[in-house]
Amino acid sequence: MEWFKKFLGNIEEILCAICLSVMTMIAFINVIARFLLSASLSFTDEITTYLFVLLSLLGSAVAAKRGAHLGLTVVLDVVSPSVRKVLKTIGFLFAVLFSGSIFYYGIFMVKSQMERGQITANMQWPEWIFGSFVPIGAFFLTIRFIQVFIYELKTDEKERKEEL
Repeated sequence: MEWFKKFLGNIEEILCAICLSVMTMIAFINVIARFLLSASLSFTDEITTYLFVLLSLLGSAVAAKRGAHLGLTVVLDVVSPSVRKVLKTIGFLFAVLFSGSIFYYGIFMVKSQMERGQITANMQWPEWIFGSFVPIGAFFLTIRFIQVFIYELKTDEKERKEEL
């Protein structure tokens, strides 16, 4: 059961590695095709673009989990620890709301794509397959921001410094 817990704890990293590997292989195959056949494989651009969307959202989830999102700390550096905690908590609350709204409206986007029967330009696949990458990635991002938000509420600055 420990391996499953570790797997779930690193699911975003695993999915990022898979996305990046597939994108690299597809791009490499396209380069070889252009070199040997003097023609590009049209579906490769489409797949790599969609995978990049998923990779970006999953990468954001990884950054949220690691506390590596960019931030402007000029204000946080000059305020008291209690005000700093309030400001950081508000920031994480907005992050949860923002990523949650991407997830929420992403579901409606996918539903709309299914209802309209939209298909991709080159591969002629249902658009919702790739459109689902938005709510999937936003789901992971929202979960990680919720975790960081709860952690921020439960811990004080001294505890966080001791963990480092």
